[in-house]
Amino acid sequence: MGFFDKIFGGKPDYPQLDSGSPAAGQLEHIRNELERLSAEAKQPLEVIPGEDSTYVFIGKPPKKFGVAWIEEGRVHNFKTLVEENGVEPSRLNKVAEDLRAIYEANQQDERFTAKLGDQDLVVTPSDSFRLQVRETIEKILH
Repeated sequence: MGFFDKIFGGKPDYPQLDSGSPAAGQLEHIRNELERLSAEAKQPLEVIPGEDSTYVFIGKPPKKFGVAWIEEGRVHNFKTLVEENGVEPSRLNKVAEDLRAIYEANQQDERFTAKLGDQDLVVTPSDSFRLQVRETIEKILH
């Protein structure tokens, strides 16, 4: 991170994700879905990869963000929860608040940068962070 970035809150300078790491392999496995999500979102993406599911914070968490997740080759988000699962939109506000708190609680987790086409991704290979996000989203379905 440069001097002016520290003063003005610029983008942090994370180390490059090791291409041989499990997280890099997980990203490669869902490359097509991430590229599609990146093209649609047109905002920074922070990816929390996992074997069975990957969660993506879109935008500038913890202040202004959206969330998507990739499972079984499909991208899901709050809109799909409403459309496919009949979740009341009003319930999503509580989930968003919970996700903000989870993000803030995990801000010290190790982060890396990885290239996806011409976009830099932030990658947070943290199982505990991913499981917290997963549990919060799953609660709304039950």
